[in-house]
Amino acid sequence: MRKLFLATVLSFVGFAATAQEETAEAQIDETVVEATVQDFEEISVADLPGAVTAAVAKDYPTATINKAYKNASDQFKLELSLEDGTAGTVYADADGNWIEL
Repeated sequence: MRKLFLATVLSFVGFAATAQEETAEAQIDETVVEATVQDFEEISVADLPGAVTAAVAKDYPTATINKAYKNASDQFKLELSLEDGTAGTVYADADGNWIEL
C-alpha cells in the first residue's frame, strides 16, 4: 500500500513541475515581443530625413506615409498606404536604405 501511495505522489509532483516550466516559457516570449515593439517611438512625418522621404518617393511613388517611428539606432519604421488601398510597413536607415528588422 505504501508503494502505491508513494508512486501516486511522485507522479503528481512530476506533472506539476512540467506544467510550471511551460508557463514560464510563455511569459518570457511575451516579454521579448514587447521589448521589440517598444524600441520605436512615434515622430512627425515632417521630421523624417530627406533621404528617407526621397527613398519612399522613388520606390513607392503612389505611397503616402501615414506614421513614422524612430529608434535609438536612427532606424525608421514607416507605415505606408498606396493609392490602390493596400498598406504596409517598411524600415529604413537614416540614409534612405531599406533594411529588414
